[in-house]
Formats: sequence, C-alpha cells, structure tokens
Amino acid sequence: MANFFLDNDDIQFLFHHLDLAELARIQEDDFARKDNGQADYVPEDAADAVDNYRRILEILGEVAAEMLAPNAETIDREGNLLNENGTVTYHPLVQQNLKRLNQADLMGFTLPRKYGGLNCPILVYSMANELISRADCSLTNLFGLQGIADTINAFASEEIKEMALPRFARGEVTGAMVLTEPDAGSDLQAVRLRAYQDENGQWFLDGVKRFITNGCGEILLVLARSEPEVSDGRGLSLFYCERSEKVKVRHLEEKLGIHGSPTCELVFDHAPALLIGQRQRGLITYVMALMNGARVGIAAQSVGVAEAAYRLARTYAHTRQQFGGPIERLPAVAELVTDMKIEVEAGRALLYETSYVCDLENNNLRVLETGLCPDKDEEKQRKQRGRTLKRINGMLTPMSKYYCSEMALRVGNSAIQVLGGSGYMKDYSAERYYRDARITTIYEGTSQLQVVAAVRGVSSGGLDAWCEPHEKRRYDVPLLTELQQQLIDARQRLHEAVQFAKSQAAGYLDLSGRRLVDAAITIVIGHLFLDQASANDRKQCVARRFLARELPKLKMNCEMVLSGDMTPMSEYALLAGPVPAAG
Repeated sequence: MANFFLDNDDIQFLFHHLDLAELARIQEDDFARKDNGQADYVPEDAADAVDNYRRILEILGEVAAEMLAPNAETIDREGNLLNENGTVTYHPLVQQNLKRLNQADLMGFTLPRKYGGLNCPILVYSMANELISRADCSLTNLFGLQGIADTINAFASEEIKEMALPRFARGEVTGAMVLTEPDAGSDLQAVRLRAYQDENGQWFLDGVKRFITNGCGEILLVLARSEPEVSDGRGLSLFYCERSEKVKVRHLEEKLGIHGSPTCELVFDHAPALLIGQRQRGLITYVMALMNGARVGIAAQSVGVAEAAYRLARTYAHTRQQFGGPIERLPAVAELVTDMKIEVEAGRALLYETSYVCDLENNNLRVLETGLCPDKDEEKQRKQRGRTLKRINGMLTPMSKYYCSEMALRVGNSAIQVLGGSGYMKDYSAERYYRDARITTIYEGTSQLQVVAAVRGVSSGGLDAWCEPHEKRRYDVPLLTELQQQLIDARQRLHEAVQFAKSQAAGYLDLSGRRLVDAAITIVIGHLFLDQASANDRKQCVARRFLARELPKLKMNCEMVLSGDMTPMSEYALLAGPVPAAG
C-alpha cells in the first residue's frame, strides 16, 4: 500500500535523527503525569512514546496516500456548497476524508489525554500536517485547525474546556479563527465587531467577519471589541461562540486555490458567546499565541505541497523523452530538479527545528504554570530558559512561515516549468499545487509581516542565541568544519549589516528586513544541514550545494544593506510613478 510517511526518506531520517525520545520525556513529565483521565493508552517510557508517534504517522501516511490524495482533484474542481439558510455543506469527499481521519483517531492530535487527545508534540503534529498537505493542501486547513482546541486548552475556563475539547478529540466538531474583517485585515487592532453583555452578564456578538477559513465550523474563536471606548488592541477580547442561527455564512469566497477549504464571510446577529480568559487580552495574548501556532501549521502546509510538486516534477523529468533521452539529462532541468529537492529539505529542516523549539518553550511554560518545579533553583533556571526560548521562537516562527511559504511558491513554479506546456494544463496536478501554494504567503500574516517580525529577532540577539551552540560544535569531517567556518564568517558579515541598518534613519531596518532575514535563514538552515550531515553522507552533498548557492546571495544581501539605499521610501512617488487613472 502507498504511504506518504514511509515513502519519504527525509522524514524517515529526521524522525530518527531528531531527539524525539527527549521530547517525549518532556511532553510526558518523565512519564509521571496523573491527569490522563480515562485514556486507553498511556506510554510507559520514551521508547514506547516514540513508537506510538511512528504508528500514528504510519496510519496517517496510509490514509493520506490511499484516500486523501485520490480525492483531491475532484474536490478542487467542485468545491463546497453554500446553503440558503446561511450554512455550508462540505463536498461529499471532504466529509469522507474527515470521517476517515476521525475513524483513525487523528482529530485530537495535540490535546491532553484527559480530553481524549493523543498528546503529541508539535513536532509530530507538523509532520502530520505536512503529510496531509502533500495529499490535499486544502484539507490541511480543516485538519490543521486543531490549534483552535489548543488555544481553548491554554486559556479558556475549565467549563469551556470540558464543553469543547472532548468534542474536538472525537472529531465531532471543527473550528475557525474568526479574526479578519472587511476593514481589518493584517491590522487586527482595527477590529470593530462588537461584544457586549446583557443585564445577566451574558456576552453577545454583532458584526461582520471576512476571509474566515472554515468559518462554517461548529466552534468559533472570535476576536471582538469588548471595550468600545478603547480604539486600539487593548480594547479587544477573545470569545468562544458556537455555530447557530445567530451566525450565518453570507458568502463563500471564490478563490484561486484551496477550493476544498471554505472561506466564509460571517454575519453575527446577537450571537451568544463566552469570554476566553480575561477581557482586553484577546489580541495581545491569546490571538498572538493562536496565530503563532497557525504560522507553524502553514509552514508545514507549505512543505507538504512543495513535496508533492517536487515529486511530480522528478517523475516527469525522468520519464519524459526529448532530444534522445529523458529531460533530466539536460543541465538546466537537472539544476531545477535538484534545487527543488534541496529547497524542500531546507524548509523541512527549518520547520522541524521551529516545531522542536515550540515544544521546548510550551512544555517549560506548562511546568512553571502548573507548579511542577520541585524547588526554587529549578524554577529560576526554567524562567531564564523560558526567556531564551521565547526570544528564539519569536524569531524562528515567522522565519519558518516566511521561508517555507515562499519556498513552496518557487518549487510549485519550477514544477510547472519542468512539465512545460503539460504543467500549465489541468491534466496534471502541477497547476493545482501552484495555485494552492499561492495562499501560504498571504494568510496568517503576509511574507512582508513575517519579515518584520523575524528581523526583530535577528537584530536583537535571537540569532546569536540560536547560533552559539552550533558554532561551538566540533565535526570529524573536514568538509563540515570548513562549511561551519563559512557560516561563522557569514554571521559576522550579517552582524555588520544589522548594526549599520540599526544606525540609519527610522524605517531602514524594516526596508532592509527581507535581506537581513534571508541571510539569517541561510545561516540557520546551513547549521541544521551540517548537523544532519554529521549522521548522513548524502546530507554532506546537500549542505555543500545549499551553501554554494546561498552564501553568495547572503554576501550580496549584506552589501545591499550596507549601501544605505533608501530610494524605495525617499523617492517612492518618482520610482512607483503616478497612480493610474481609473479604467
């Protein structure tokens, strides 16, 4: 049987190479946790837990290959249905896919066992999201929204948790992040949907939300203005709202891609709701945590669809005969295909590292918040460790979302190029992969916003903190030592560019952001490839090729920053030209 987990050599390698046993130990509190509820299965030790992760991914890999992938083309062409009563009916094959995933007990992936979840680390969940996306990128938007349940688990009252989380784990409900409005896209501080209370303290919601992924879901986390006198983000709170006749889908968006994922315009008409956590922390605390998790999910979605595009191109280049042989013998095609493969592996390396750091930070915070520290010294160490992890994660998460989504676009574009005219036709999936990948650079924060977030970490010590242990490592292979020194030199070059950017006029750091972040990503992925190459001979070739291609770009980017050119801002009107006349 086909299996998207077992047929991927890179995922297989990383599953063994990464320290999942240590992650399992942290996730399970040294296997001494008492709050597993009525769970049928609880791992006995690290080996048992890692074996369980593998079995889960094997099941998912088979479902993805045998059912989800074959259904994807029909779902893409036919989409979902908006009903006259303001509800949405999923395509029958989407319903079938969700039912099969639920039968496989995969819908409570990261939830604690006491609510019926699998208690998997984010790293394993990222692997799962990648497998789903390789099969059907749009389905990841339903499967991957399990992060909504995580937000409820992290911040909601026990009453809301008991009401919602077991239903998520049983696959009875799906959810939606209800944030965006017609006049509040990336600028969520401008949200206007009104939240108000009656004389009994019951909350209600009134207003319109737009571009809501799976807005037809049963459980909605809604960002709304609870303090009408406060006009910025401090006036926003987060609410739990269940689908009812008071919440209607007014419109289903007609999109370029991800047709199996319903994108809705919602109207709230005196819809009852419950407050999540504390008032006025909706955007500042809860939505930021929700979006950070979603950004890692989209990075996984991007890697998955890029993997699918690469595989199609690799097969076509091998089988398509032109000029007396397969086109993969042509140097230009060979370079396209090999660079596609390396970029997918680069994105996966960054995604898995980010997911690992997320697991470390989340578990460290959980131990601190639940009072599991045995003494004051450990508590102090954990708090210090938490600050470091937060700084690194604050850099890696936007980096991962930015790089992986842009990578998916490049790989999707190259796949069409390898297939030539056939790639432009619907006879092959290449055009669907490209259309589906296009959204990943936009939703949950555009690439430009990810750069703004990531450059803060690059310029304030996050990169230095991450690089320190990697630069101290000693390799037995001379090539790896040589490449490591090149990365150390590259970080020094980047440091000079960062210091120059910070010394310039306001706005120059953001103007230089993409170049600085691209340079930092090259350094991070370069070190990750060296670590992989220490255990895998093929990865030595991968690391060498990646750095041979990317280090000259890093040098160019740093030189561009050091030029001090601000003309896109200072000469905007001249360079951009006049605003075109209407029509």
